[in-house]
Amino acid sequence: MDWQLFSLSFITVFLAEIGDKSQLAAIALGGSAKSPKAVFFGSITALILASFLGVLAGGSLAQLLPTKLMKAIAALGFAVMALRLLWPETDK
Repeated sequence: MDWQLFSLSFITVFLAEIGDKSQLAAIALGGSAKSPKAVFFGSITALILASFLGVLAGGSLAQLLPTKLMKAIAALGFAVMALRLLWPETDK
């Protein structure tokens, strides 16, 4: 196993997930549920499945597109999201 890649993946996902909507939903469910253990295992299962689907999609796209193009598309996507956060649409 490539431990450097494992560590990078772990740190990236861990930091990205801190304080996001799924964590807030888990906090709300855990505080109001009769079985916090079920909320924990449900949350873990959902994160694993979402990560698995992301890895499958990324692996499939890597077979079709060059790495440089995939990085450019990802960078563009993040830039668009950042701009939308800076200048949200106003209600008309």
